[in-house]
Amino acid sequence: MKKIILTCAIAIATNLLPIFSVNAMETAPSWQATLDKARGQTVYFNAWGGSQPINDYLRWANKRLQADYGVTLKHVKVADIAETTQRILAEKVAGKTTSGSVDLVWINGENFRSMKKNELLYGPFTTLLPNWTLVDKTLPIDNDFTEPTDGLEAPWGVGQLVYIYDTQTLKNPPKDFTSLLALAKRNPGKISYPQPPEFHGTSFLKSALLELTNDKSALYQPIDPITEKVKFDAISAPLWAYLDQLHPVAWQKGLRFPTGTSETVQLLDDRQLLMAVTFNPNAAKAAIEHGKLVETAQTYAFDQGALSNIHFLGIPWNSSAKEGALVAINFLLSVEAQLRKADDSIWGDPSVLSGQALSTSGKQPFTLYKSLSEPHPSWGPALQFEWQKRYAK
Repeated sequence: MKKIILTCAIAIATNLLPIFSVNAMETAPSWQATLDKARGQTVYFNAWGGSQPINDYLRWANKRLQADYGVTLKHVKVADIAETTQRILAEKVAGKTTSGSVDLVWINGENFRSMKKNELLYGPFTTLLPNWTLVDKTLPIDNDFTEPTDGLEAPWGVGQLVYIYDTQTLKNPPKDFTSLLALAKRNPGKISYPQPPEFHGTSFLKSALLELTNDKSALYQPIDPITEKVKFDAISAPLWAYLDQLHPVAWQKGLRFPTGTSETVQLLDDRQLLMAVTFNPNAAKAAIEHGKLVETAQTYAFDQGALSNIHFLGIPWNSSAKEGALVAINFLLSVEAQLRKADDSIWGDPSVLSGQALSTSGKQPFTLYKSLSEPHPSWGPALQFEWQKRYAK
């Protein structure tokens, strides 16, 4: 069914182009006109809803947007943004060129690639934002999992795949996947990771393969596991061999996996797991602040570095509240909103603003680890599919 939808979308793409072309952007109205038109608009923001601190942060952002700009930000909580991407694609196939169900979306990686390929995004728009000048241009904001962003999404925060452990329970945490397996064998039932295709679980697979494979460069090139099956099998073989050893000694003997990062943190707090997986380098501090972990919890990265990416905000091509979405994104890129987001007691998500822009805060609002670049976005779905074939119950 997905292939049928994709084929149809490509076939009609020339008739249903995004609202603004590059030339149209050059004659876009002033920012004041955008503010005027945005007033009274409701922006339906599709974003992951699995974190209470994030949900609370977005409620705060909605209150500020309503008070200052007359824009209502409605957080539509989703478990997987891929579902949102498919819904927007279905609207395009159905010819719904206006009044789309989504006005703003939290995306990156394969979801951005899919939306860009099928011309589901409005833009380019980033240079229209007054707060674009505050963004740290030294961050990898021009590419998303090797895919050029082309101004179709605005950076919002920095994510890194790291691990949380209790320094009182685990004195010498593993520094790589080989030592993680050794730890699991010494402590049966105490190691696990979220079940793919959940984002953190897929990130765990990619990070493991980057360490275990003998051909890292291949992971930064597109892969089709069907037409290039021999190549895919050869490159991914070390990962499956590794998981075949890990699962029998994992939590629940690999017959069940945590649903996401929140469950791994809860299992760590309950001492069912020795380590939790997160994509926020400040997650331990934030969890301690919210009373979800003991004060001896700490975040760290493996020696190879932390799988890292920028997470972005995009506006669907058929949104009826484009001005409201632009105003919302610009506010979320303000010094106030970025510092609040980076605060460990609130969310702890690292800022995308420059140090100069943040210097008025008088403190370093986030900590980052050595970066490990994301593979090409085609590897995520390929690994997810193979994992499901092998291990899903």
